[in-house]
Amino acid sequence: MSGLSYETFVANLVFSKSINTALILLPDSALLSSNMRNSQDQVKEPENAVVRITEAKVDCRKREVVECTTDSTYDSTDSRGHNHFDEKHYRDISHANGSVNSHRNGNSTNRLHCSSIKNLQHDDDNDDGGRFLYLEGVEYVMWCTYDVHFYASFALLMLFPRIELNIQRDFAQAVLCEDGRRVKFLAEGNWGTRKVFGAVPHDLGTHDPWHEMNAYNIHDTSKWKDLNPKFVLQVYRDFSATGDLQFGVDVWPAVRAAMEYMEQFDRDADGLIENDGFPDQTYDTWTVHGVSAYCGGLWLAALQAAAAMAIQLGDRDFAETCKRKFLKAKPVFEQKLWNGSYFNYDSGSSGNSKSIQADQLAGQWYTASSGLPSLFDDFKIKSSLRKVYDFNVMKVKGGRMGAVNGMHPNGKVDETCMQSREIWTGVTYGVAATMILAGMEEEAFKTAEGIFLAGWSEDGYG
Repeated sequence: MSGLSYETFVANLVFSKSINTALILLPDSALLSSNMRNSQDQVKEPENAVVRITEAKVDCRKREVVECTTDSTYDSTDSRGHNHFDEKHYRDISHANGSVNSHRNGNSTNRLHCSSIKNLQHDDDNDDGGRFLYLEGVEYVMWCTYDVHFYASFALLMLFPRIELNIQRDFAQAVLCEDGRRVKFLAEGNWGTRKVFGAVPHDLGTHDPWHEMNAYNIHDTSKWKDLNPKFVLQVYRDFSATGDLQFGVDVWPAVRAAMEYMEQFDRDADGLIENDGFPDQTYDTWTVHGVSAYCGGLWLAALQAAAAMAIQLGDRDFAETCKRKFLKAKPVFEQKLWNGSYFNYDSGSSGNSKSIQADQLAGQWYTASSGLPSLFDDFKIKSSLRKVYDFNVMKVKGGRMGAVNGMHPNGKVDETCMQSREIWTGVTYGVAATMILAGMEEEAFKTAEGIFLAGWSEDGYG
């Protein structure tokens, strides 16, 4: 660690729900550049150190768009499927309000329809990165499950950045697609649309990846509250870390569409998204009511990231829109969830609404890792992390297991559901990284050591 101070050191991770894998990554100082920091609640345009594109101005309201229509029929005896592509150049679009939603056309119920920026189309002859898929686990056979790519993607960014950018391009393309075929969701027994325009898909599919997305069918993930903010946060992190202006230009329409899509979940116009009383996020057996620490924090972070990216790409109107929403939403978030020592699980009245969620500062983890201003003041951040450390970490086998997902304030594990009482590698390493970024190195490495020993020591599963 020669020449690298703790102030510029961030611990990140490789994550799979199925396979315990740990990796400490030392990112370039750009990820934590002080040039991207400003006073609380402000979004600042970087000063040439991180992205070096402040001179670039991009008109994101006028694009050449390609319309792709894919007929996809699947024969279970042929894992390749059968696909026909019909591509035609669409007209230049200049829409008065700058909304990407105006790119949409009607969609039949049995076709994948994409309105997208032409540069998101892969050119195998000129793309030395290619296309890349990976499985979350050996028994979870869905390609690139995006809710947990949020935790695993640091490794790809640091080790294989072109692969990481191409995965994000695939998801940007997917955001601007819709697939009207009807799907039955197992948990609620209801029917819905396979892929909704503007929604980030849970995954890129199974038997026909890229063309038949959302193989996951337990819940309707178009109603999940974490996927779209996670997309915006990952894209901004990758954009700021690599300084790849073309990548930013390519994915920006999808970023705007993803942010605009989330407006429907702000039920009371307070700037915050609300959860809908079912497990509408990656903890897909853990019900959430109203404003939640996890999804609400991700939303606040996404507003900051979208504003910062918009400034750098010249879309200042949208930057101001995101900034206004952030300044409106943040005090509401704190008023509804802050209890004096940590953020409550949610704003509902259930038996676990006051639970201590290990992942409550996931949004803060990403803003700090990407060089954005902190979401909250230092006291709230450190107090929340201290609570997680004292309860979720140290009250489980003396800190030798990592951070349990949920803990009641009375010191008992939250057994509301299977996932509230589980310990996830990605969450634990994310908590440890957030602790390091907050100056809590001793607690961070104790937390990380626990999940490492549980996974790899002779006394654990290794």
